[in-house]
Amino acid sequence: MTSRQRALCEYAEKLTRSPSSMTPADLDGLRAEGLDDGEILEVVHVIGYFNHINRVADALSVDPEPFMPTTSD
Repeated sequence: MTSRQRALCEYAEKLTRSPSSMTPADLDGLRAEGLDDGEILEVVHVIGYFNHINRVADALSVDPEPFMPTTSD
């Protein structure tokens, strides 16, 4: 994993697990990896969309596709 990928994953995990604790300083790691404000906005939209759609699927008890692992796998 590259340092850029690691920074993106760490940002995504924090935004997913504790969104209320996000601060402007959380963007420093992304900027240090060369992301500009437009790219950061896109990252935030992608993370937010996946969090949203996963919550919708969980709320409606949507079964995963057969090729997707479940939490018991």
